[in-house]
Amino acid sequence: MNDYLFIVPIAIASIIGVMSPGPSFLFVAQTTLNKSRKHGIATSFGLGTGAVTYALLACFGLFVLIEKAPYLYVFLKVLGGLYLFYLAYKIWNSSRDETDSADVVAADEHKKMNTKDYVKCYFLGLMTQLSNPKTAIVIGSMIMAFLPPEVPPYSFVIIALLTFVIDSGWYCIVSVALSTSKAQRFYNRFKNRINQITAGLMALLGTKLALDL
Repeated sequence: MNDYLFIVPIAIASIIGVMSPGPSFLFVAQTTLNKSRKHGIATSFGLGTGAVTYALLACFGLFVLIEKAPYLYVFLKVLGGLYLFYLAYKIWNSSRDETDSADVVAADEHKKMNTKDYVKCYFLGLMTQLSNPKTAIVIGSMIMAFLPPEVPPYSFVIIALLTFVIDSGWYCIVSVALSTSKAQRFYNRFKNRINQITAGLMALLGTKLALDL
């Protein structure tokens, strides 16, 4: 059992990292507030899958390719920055939409939420997570720092499951917290301003990612 103790510091570092504000947090928060809890949870699963992808890349040492290939890294950063700008544009436009109140949305949630909505939110969450190549470096460095020279059996499976549970679990908590009636009433009251601020922050994060400010 002691052979798997290296999982503990990886888990602690993952929890601290996922709780740090960033594009993923902004996106899942805006999705939950603007749509519903289920939309936010579907997005959370996509974010968790993106984190697992980077964790598995790190386990197999492929993150070193991104770290050691400057041109590839720059290309991915610019691409990720443009994607965040796209999200900012979408969020800014949503501030112009006149939607129903939170009570109406909650009443119609099951009727409006279909499989296509789940899939769309999932993939948007996945792409948001994968849009930041710096995440690959952070997760990769964290895992490689604690990975023992001789890796016990099924360690990669454990790390992948742990990463998914931590990432998707945290963002699901955020979705549940922001889907309360009090949070929804506050959002509906200041919807346009909140969406505009969120879009501005997302655009700023996209600029920072692309230019590495």
